[in-house]
Amino acid sequence: MPAHTETSPPGLDLDRLRDRLAGHDLAEGPLAAEVIHGGKSNLTYLVRDGGHRFVVRRPPLGHVLATAHDMGREYRVMTALRDTGVPVPRTFHLCEDPEVIGAPFYVMEYVEGGQPPATPAIEADLVDVLAKLHDVDPAAVGLADFGRPEGFLERQVRRWKRQLDASRSRDLPDIDHLFARLAGAVPKTRRHAIVHGDFKLGNTLIAGGQVRAVLDWEMSTLGDPLTDLALFLLYGDFAALDIAEPQDAGEHMPSAELARRYAAGTGLDISRLGWYVALACFKLAVISEGIHFRYTQGLTVGDGFDEIGEHVAPLVAHGLQALED
Repeated sequence: MPAHTETSPPGLDLDRLRDRLAGHDLAEGPLAAEVIHGGKSNLTYLVRDGGHRFVVRRPPLGHVLATAHDMGREYRVMTALRDTGVPVPRTFHLCEDPEVIGAPFYVMEYVEGGQPPATPAIEADLVDVLAKLHDVDPAAVGLADFGRPEGFLERQVRRWKRQLDASRSRDLPDIDHLFARLAGAVPKTRRHAIVHGDFKLGNTLIAGGQVRAVLDWEMSTLGDPLTDLALFLLYGDFAALDIAEPQDAGEHMPSAELARRYAAGTGLDISRLGWYVALACFKLAVISEGIHFRYTQGLTVGDGFDEIGEHVAPLVAHGLQALED
């Protein structure tokens, strides 16, 4: 077997990968690979075999909960959505044998694109893609058993409260008030749909001002589609909250206009959207508090973790205001 053309990057043995892919007619000749940076969870690599390029995705180094980094789940949902009009990379191969490269992985198409600053046109296209996703009949694409949609919202509220209780390190009275109001007024889900779980500009590839691919499906399930819409709108409001990520910078279409566009595309009632925005705020506040807790324990490495704790109060306040609005 020819030697690979460069040193294997962390977490990806190119010789063993080549043997696996060659056995499925997916690669020829030596391989070269590089890490695609930007993600904070699963590892993503651009791999070349001389004539082709494709993407390999695997869980983080140092095994964490398999349910949080389920390669089969990502592969399954993208494969199911291939012919639906929702832009996803084509999938080529799933390997669930951890002995090959040290963890399960899958191979998918390399899609040209990037993550430019937000513009109203890009956000309009994003919300149209989200509407297309939520109009897909899960059973029609083989995803009827992809989750437990009944009781989805109640479980979400309970889940993030448990996460909060596990990372309490300071007094946060308003967050308990937000939880109580959420738990006491859970809306009735109007449609069960395929939910992405973290739909935002940063989890897509944009080219020519349009969405070319939706990525990072590790949190996808069957549930209430308005949770996706609310989180997407909240990410757009991050600039106002002064907690924006770089890809959230730019010019934004007003949230109300995006919500109306989504409602027109799906036919869904969004009269209780404020509750869903409040849930999104609660979720991000709990995640931020968990990161803050780990920072205070000296369990995080990197830049910016010292400021994460400052995000909690604005998110909680935004959530309470959303319930009033």
